[in-house]
Amino acid sequence: MLSPGLQKVLAQRHPTPYLALDPDVVRERHRLLRTAFGGATILYAVKACPEPAVLRALVADGAGFDVASQQEIALCLAAGADPATLQHGNPVRGPGAAARAAADGIRRFVTDSAEDVDALAAEVPGARVQVRLIVDDSGSATPFHGKFGALPGEAVGLLHRIRERGLVAAGVTFHAGSQQVRPQTYADAVGTALAVAGRAGLRRPELDLGGGWPVAYRSAVPGPEVFAAAVREAVDAAVTAGRVDDVTLFLEPGRALAAPAGVLRATVLRVSRRPGVDHRRWVYLDVGRYQGLAETEGEAVGYPIRVPDRSGPPGPAVLAGPTCDGDDVIYRRTPVALPLDLAAGDVLDLLGTGAYTSSYASVGFNGFGPLRVVVADRP
Repeated sequence: MLSPGLQKVLAQRHPTPYLALDPDVVRERHRLLRTAFGGATILYAVKACPEPAVLRALVADGAGFDVASQQEIALCLAAGADPATLQHGNPVRGPGAAARAAADGIRRFVTDSAEDVDALAAEVPGARVQVRLIVDDSGSATPFHGKFGALPGEAVGLLHRIRERGLVAAGVTFHAGSQQVRPQTYADAVGTALAVAGRAGLRRPELDLGGGWPVAYRSAVPGPEVFAAAVREAVDAAVTAGRVDDVTLFLEPGRALAAPAGVLRATVLRVSRRPGVDHRRWVYLDVGRYQGLAETEGEAVGYPIRVPDRSGPPGPAVLAGPTCDGDDVIYRRTPVALPLDLAAGDVLDLLGTGAYTSSYASVGFNGFGPLRVVVADRP
């Protein structure tokens, strides 16, 4: 069921393609996740959907922010965020980046290398620093393949190095992969992270569970309370084993807050039969992989689809974007059933598209402009 705000935007029939976005849904999801995790600090991953209206809604609701660049910092501060609620979570920083962040009041950082620790010590002496671990990300739609994070033994050394360089060793963090559907993956990562913290002498560490929290696209996923129970059990086990005395929990949701808040509306450009190529119809839209549907690469995310103005019987189809690029095919393997009477000019909605769409869209590949965002007004 779409929120009243989304229904109102879609009823206005704006020129397509565009993303209809309801910040009230983001606020509701924030409260749901915060309640499930017993008041843990929520650091919204700005990269998921950096729309100012979303950021303002989360500021008003008491959220913090996970930022990765100076521009994201500027967006959060413009939305009214207190710099103390921001954490610079991108461990790949160029020279001077940490100092520029600190000039805006940012005092929390994440690292995963000795080189970065030394840079932080030089640029932001006394800052609070978490060490990011490499953890198993089985069960995720898009794993990280080792791009970020340190192995446990190296992470222990980094926590010692942080203190030796005059920084505050705040705790440990990890990312279990995007759209992670296995609660046990988080539980296992918590066990690894708290073992590292204990070995480094942190008795009451910050434990940042990162992002990756899933949403239901085409199939059900465990609710936040299931993940919270798995995390709580793993934390209790570490405390009972004497590895740590207590933890302060942080989460970095992006998709889990923003995805249900958006609907991407497109127009059908053409419906083609392609004899000898495919037995299915090919349906070409005015939006594709380069206008916001980047997460359909490898068909990693299968968005639910509806055609609001057609109600006839469905048949199989291939869904493709408008550009001349051969990779701009949205769903070839993922089953798509669309009304048999679908025609050029019909509108089509991709649901659950509030996250990683407008922020992924190109600035104008093949002449197709960035994805426009229409924000629902509050009643």
